[in-house]
Amino acid sequence: MQREPVHDLIGVGFGPSNLALAVRLAERRNAAPAAHCFIEAQAEFGWHRGMLLDDSRMQISFLKDLVTLRDPKSPFTFINYLFERGRLQDFVNLKNFYPTRVEFHDYLRWVANAFDDQVHYGERVTAIEPVMAAHDASVVTQLRVFSRAADGRERQRLTRALSVGMGGTPQIPPAFAALREAPVLHSSRYLTEIDQYLGNPVRRQRVAVVGSGQSAAEVFIDLTRRYPQVDATLVMRAPVLKPADDSPFVNEIFSPAFTDLVYAQPRDARQSLIDTFRDTNYSVVDRPLIEQIYELLYVQSVSQSPRHRLLPNCALEAVQHDSGDSRGVLALRLRDRLNHTVSSEHFDVVVLATGYRRDAHHVLLDGLDAALGQTVEQCDVARDYQLVTPAHFQPRIYLQGCCEDSHGLSDTLLSVLARRADEIALSLDADEAVSATASSAQRCTASHAGAAHLAAML
Repeated sequence: MQREPVHDLIGVGFGPSNLALAVRLAERRNAAPAAHCFIEAQAEFGWHRGMLLDDSRMQISFLKDLVTLRDPKSPFTFINYLFERGRLQDFVNLKNFYPTRVEFHDYLRWVANAFDDQVHYGERVTAIEPVMAAHDASVVTQLRVFSRAADGRERQRLTRALSVGMGGTPQIPPAFAALREAPVLHSSRYLTEIDQYLGNPVRRQRVAVVGSGQSAAEVFIDLTRRYPQVDATLVMRAPVLKPADDSPFVNEIFSPAFTDLVYAQPRDARQSLIDTFRDTNYSVVDRPLIEQIYELLYVQSVSQSPRHRLLPNCALEAVQHDSGDSRGVLALRLRDRLNHTVSSEHFDVVVLATGYRRDAHHVLLDGLDAALGQTVEQCDVARDYQLVTPAHFQPRIYLQGCCEDSHGLSDTLLSVLARRADEIALSLDADEAVSATASSAQRCTASHAGAAHLAAML
């Protein structure tokens, strides 16, 4: 009977996190590429395609690419990408540490192309189940990964380790969750879908952007530039657009040393520390973009032709979809958080720049709950991003981008990609060395036992 091949590691998702890991694994001594594979639901590599606005820039330095902070001599640095693309000198002339998001996406895709033979695009992982040892049904030795391709074909693969790097799931406010066939889209789909709602350049349309962070501000300003017929409104709970704190000392929270500090704290102290620095990443906007929006609104006030506006301090209480309302098909019920008055605003389209959830791995891994003896949500995560499992559960599961509660604010960001990939690779090496030693010891014990048995027979 032919045995199924077993992968050393399978990655779920092939975004920047698992891409950085693929690079690091390829550098391992005596690395065998066939021992690793990645399963990606998209038909090709893509990173936040819906928000690749023409003039939007990265919020981190290009030096925080996939490898530089770990190995600046790697052929996969952003600098080498520029050199290979013939743009290194021109980029230097820009005198800018922050490339456009479009260019950084092209860099990521350039790196991803080197691993095409390891990635199964157009497949979605549907379930993960434990595989028990043949000699002891209480011991889990491997994981079986189920996936389905776009054409409906199903696959199964075995692995000794799993790296979950699925990215975030769009966060949809409860008021919008039940709407069907309404002109509502999340900012993650902005560029790919907005034209189907605003393709008519003749009819004046009202568009609401819900949110107060960087994505909300970028979508708002893009609407005012891209669509002359649109009256854009930024609806937000916050009283003002707050600038992101990217000062040098504060930026040190994105270093590996700070991850060590956060992880070493008791649970309550961790959360307090994370809350202290939330304004580095959540509900904040780059200062130049805030200034652009302020100037836009000021010029409107000078010309006395207000079209675009901000609605601050607004709590969204309900949404009604009425396709026959001439004022706009979506009625938003808003409560002012200061004076508690209620108003109704009508829009033709709503864009939700409401962030992402980071809990999709709970559903993905729920088939392992019985074998673990608890839910994945109840399991701790080690410093090396490995799920802490009982002794009888031998496969290793690494979580990327969903460990903010234990590892700090940098966990969902690009800043830690290079070092996190290094830590996971080193953890894999250490575990494999322990397994090899254990196997050798078992073989030695078995040999001695066999010899003793033979001696007794003689």
